[in-house]
Amino acid sequence: MLDLNAGGMSTNCNGHSRRDFLRVGGLSALGLTLANFFRAQAIAQEHAPAPVQRRNVNCILMWMQGGPSHIDTFDPKPDAPAEIRGDFSTIQTRQPGVRIVEHFPLLAEQFDKLSLIRGHDPQNGSHGVADHIMMTGHRFNPSLPFPCFGSVVAKERGYRDNMFPFVQLGRAIDRRFNGGIGGFLGDQYNPFEVHEDPSAATFRVRDLSIPNEADRRRLERRYSMLQEVDRYQRDMETTQPVQARDAFYERAHSLITSPAAKQAFDITQESDRVRDQYGRNSLGQQCLLARRLIEAGVHFVTITDGGWDTHVQNFRSLKDRLLPRLDRGYAALLADLHTRGMLENTLVVWFGDFGRTPIVNPSAGRDHWSTAGVATMGGGGIRMGQVVGATNARAEVVVDTPVRPQDLAATIYHALGIPLNTWYRAQDGRPIELVPTGRPVRQLI
Repeated sequence: MLDLNAGGMSTNCNGHSRRDFLRVGGLSALGLTLANFFRAQAIAQEHAPAPVQRRNVNCILMWMQGGPSHIDTFDPKPDAPAEIRGDFSTIQTRQPGVRIVEHFPLLAEQFDKLSLIRGHDPQNGSHGVADHIMMTGHRFNPSLPFPCFGSVVAKERGYRDNMFPFVQLGRAIDRRFNGGIGGFLGDQYNPFEVHEDPSAATFRVRDLSIPNEADRRRLERRYSMLQEVDRYQRDMETTQPVQARDAFYERAHSLITSPAAKQAFDITQESDRVRDQYGRNSLGQQCLLARRLIEAGVHFVTITDGGWDTHVQNFRSLKDRLLPRLDRGYAALLADLHTRGMLENTLVVWFGDFGRTPIVNPSAGRDHWSTAGVATMGGGGIRMGQVVGATNARAEVVVDTPVRPQDLAATIYHALGIPLNTWYRAQDGRPIELVPTGRPVRQLI
């Protein structure tokens, strides 16, 4: 979740004024965090140019942490030797001549709603670093953390319908190398993180949930007390006016008590039939929750799923858990967005750290592989039903139309209507171009 501390003056020996006490007691950690968040955001944008009208396309990024095997998902090699081909056979998709692994029967029926990038060249085989590279389109630089896609979107678009611009579902992002954060743009553009499992019977978003009526009344009493303190300060401190109850705190209070926010995160409003279609597991219900959030006004949602680092028992892990969950959740998301008329304005992107070794290791697993991988994109106005690029017969290297991480980034920003020549200033004043070397994949635009 957001964990910001913008600081401020304190007036007692414990480091908190009466007013600070009311803030902490009234909204707990998030109340203080949100108010500081909005204040920091306003300061950061104080001298920003007037916003430019962008194309209204939102994005759902499905991040498979660990590195999914390209051979055992969307780039199978049925004619390769057994030690490369692996245990799975293939099935035909809706696109003529395009075959994928047998454990994707539902996705095979949705292939008219996505495009397949078999020429993906990750250019990296290290965890952590991958979270940064793949989510920014920039090589890792320890002295300059770059902002991820969602953070750029948050800066460019801001808040809509009293909802966060950028939400992350799940914990499966490695932060060691600044993956998935606002980077030099500042913490105010970090995602609002939902760590709880939406498939759990007890699921609720802790920071946006007021458990019962007694807690709600307590919150309102404290907010009223805060208003009284502000009124007293305005009346008594005429020489140094204190604008304590400002627009930032108002927004924090309105968001934590917002029926719209509460409703968007309330996945129990979905019917049992719909929830079953997505799959009663964390990934499936994250996909459903992502659709609800986009519908409610969130611009960018990152879905995270761990466990894809299959060095041992690769085929068992994929067959028993990873592939069936992905097949059901991903297929349901595409179909649901299409049925609701949302797919044209919602870009859905799927990828992970990198590919995996063509040759199966002695532990029946596949290890890290930096020169070949796979990614998919659908919706958001891009061309669907395309297969971009190819690897060689042994799935070792890209031999046709290589697509680098910076090209994926450029394609995503192009679809979202964010100019690739957008410039920002780093915290030390340096001008930084959004995507200096990436080019949109021409077959998709």
